[in-house]
Amino acid sequence: MNLLWQLLNTPAGVTVLATIALWLLNRIYQAKPAWRQFEGTIIAAIKHAEKVIPDDSDNASVERLNNALQYVITVYGEMKGRPPSPKISAQLREAIQVKHAELEASGALTTGEAHDET
Repeated sequence: MNLLWQLLNTPAGVTVLATIALWLLNRIYQAKPAWRQFEGTIIAAIKHAEKVIPDDSDNASVERLNNALQYVITVYGEMKGRPPSPKISAQLREAIQVKHAELEASGALTTGEAHDET
């Protein structure tokens, strides 16, 4: 154990430890949610779905979620050159729901008949 500690306290040992730490930090940074780079697209998709699907339609919230998800998946495919995996699709669906709640709470979404008034 003492020999290991002595090796780690050498310049080479410190360099190895710093390299490992940098590698780990890069892995953590790259592990951020895949949907973060599509946040603007998600917001646009939510607002579009709010406008095109009337409040009085059957299952309006499910239809809006599906509409927004299909839009985001299309944009994802165009940008990445491949469709998202089922795991990423699930993350995108969850992100749409979270962003919708945030937009609604902040008053950035209008509801009711205001969709048709411009």
